[in-house]
Amino acid sequence: MNAVEMKNVYKSYENGNIKALNGIDLTIGEGEFVSIIGPSGSGKSTLLNMLGALDIPDSGSINVAGQDLNTSKKLNEFRAQKIGFIFQLHNLIPNISVVENIEIPMFTQKLSSKEMRAKALKLLDDVSLRDKADIMPNKLSGGERQRVAIARALANDPSIILADEPTGSLDSKTSSKILKQLIDLHEDKNVTLIIVTHDMDVAKLADRVIEVLDGEIISAGDDSLINSKIDV
Repeated sequence: MNAVEMKNVYKSYENGNIKALNGIDLTIGEGEFVSIIGPSGSGKSTLLNMLGALDIPDSGSINVAGQDLNTSKKLNEFRAQKIGFIFQLHNLIPNISVVENIEIPMFTQKLSSKEMRAKALKLLDDVSLRDKADIMPNKLSGGERQRVAIARALANDPSIILADEPTGSLDSKTSSKILKQLIDLHEDKNVTLIIVTHDMDVAKLADRVIEVLDGEIISAGDDSLINSKIDV
């Protein structure tokens, strides 16, 4: 089964003056780890937003985790149940605690407050931040905030994780730790992992590298990249 199927997807902005995606065809298998690379403005973040139902195409079809995103009337429910998002700047809510940030995606799961806290604390254990549960995000380092973002992305037990430059603002040592945690999660839980990055060292860790240029996929996999994986 495929996790992602995109066919002939077009997207433009500013009344068609900016063409972000220009006839994208893409298939990603369930449980696959792919990276999406390309220069700034190539369309890779727009592509990720389409997969996460944060934006809709002008034309073409998108099916993610068995859901036809063109016809679905319940995109909010789809995102809450199937997708885990990790952003470069982590997007934590500053005026609530770390554990409360992680609980937010659980509100659709019909859990009691006690059950939500227990689950959030377990996720913090997984990223080695249990002792930070009740402090505010601004008390954390950049790497710690990103680890909280990973925990939050897993709070709804997603089948797909979408990560947009998840290590872009981190130093190399912290980046390696974050990437290792993401890859471990992908391997342990068979989660489909899709990472947008400008960093070739990050891209080479994936099973497959997809290259985007001017809104088009110019390469959907390169064995030479796969065979030169680096250790994290």
